[in-house]
Amino acid sequence: MKLLITGGAGFIGSNFIRYYLFQHPSDFIINLDLLTYAGNPENLKDIEKNERYTFLKGDITDQKLVFQIVSEVDAIVHFAAESHVDRSIIDPSIFVKTNVLGTAILLDAALHFGKRFHHVSTDEVYGSLPLDDPQKKFSPLSPYDPRSPYSASKAGSDHLVRAYFHTYGLPITITNCSNNYGPYQFPEKLIPLFITNLLLEKKVPVYGDGKNVRDWLFVIDHCKAIDLVLQKGRMGETYCVGGNCEKNNLEITRFLLELFGKDESFIEFVPDRKGHDRRYAMDFSKIFHELGWKPEYNFESGLCETVKWYKENQWWWQPLKTF
Repeated sequence: MKLLITGGAGFIGSNFIRYYLFQHPSDFIINLDLLTYAGNPENLKDIEKNERYTFLKGDITDQKLVFQIVSEVDAIVHFAAESHVDRSIIDPSIFVKTNVLGTAILLDAALHFGKRFHHVSTDEVYGSLPLDDPQKKFSPLSPYDPRSPYSASKAGSDHLVRAYFHTYGLPITITNCSNNYGPYQFPEKLIPLFITNLLLEKKVPVYGDGKNVRDWLFVIDHCKAIDLVLQKGRMGETYCVGGNCEKNNLEITRFLLELFGKDESFIEFVPDRKGHDRRYAMDFSKIFHELGWKPEYNFESGLCETVKWYKENQWWWQPLKTF
C-alpha cells in the first residue's frame, strides 16, 4: 500500500511516518508538507534516504498538486493543520484556509480517485468540560462546541469529512485525540517549552492559575491508534483517542521542576489566554471495545522519555527556540 501523509514533517505526522514504516515494511509513504513554522525536515532526517519514503514540499490548498499526488496513492492520512491556539487568536484566516479549505481539496481528490481517507482531529472541537465533574468526558457522541478559531476550523474540517461519507459514500474515518507530547514537538507547546526553558535555566510561564486540565497522550500511543483505525476502523466512524491521564498545568510544571531539581521560583504566572478551555478529557472506550486499543505509556514514563530526548537532541530544538 502507498500512503499520502499530509503534514508529515510536523510533530505527530513525523512520529507516525517513522512508526508506520517500521510496522509495515512493504508499504510506501509520500509526505506532503509546506514546511511552515512547525514543519521541520530535520524531524525525519534519519529516514530521508529510505527508498520507501518520498518527501514533497507543497500546500494542501494547491488543488492541481493534490490531485496529482492522490492519483498515485491508495489512502490518505491527513495530519496537516495549523494547530497552535495562540496563533489562531492572532490570525484566524490562515487556520480557515489550511484546516477547512485544505481538507475540502483533499476530500475532493479522494472522492475523484476513490481513495480511503483518514482524518486526524482534536478533542478541542468538543469545547470545555467542568473541573468539578471528573466523570464527564468527551466521546464521539459529544456535541461540538469549539471555543477558539483553531478548534472551530478543526470542527469545520470534521464536519466536511463526515459529509463526504454521508453524501458520497467516501470511505472515511476520524480520530479525535487528546493533548500529545513526546519527541520532535515544536518548543512553543507547553511540555517542550517548559523542558527547553529549564534546560536553559529559564522560568516557565504558567497561564492563569495553572489549574486548566488536559488529558495527556504519548505520541507513540497515538500513532498506534491511528494505524489501527486505518487498518480496521469502521467506515464513517469517529474514534476518540485519549491517554487516560488528566493533569493540570501546575501538576505538570511541578513534576518537571522535580525532574530538573528546580524549585518553584522557576514558575512565572502569566495572564490567561483568551477563551482558554478549562478541562479536556477523552472517553476512549469505543476504540478499546471495537479495536482493542488502549494507551501503553503512563504519564511519568512518557514524560521521562520525552525529557531524555530533549536533553540528548539540543541540536534539533535550539535553532527553533526564539522565545
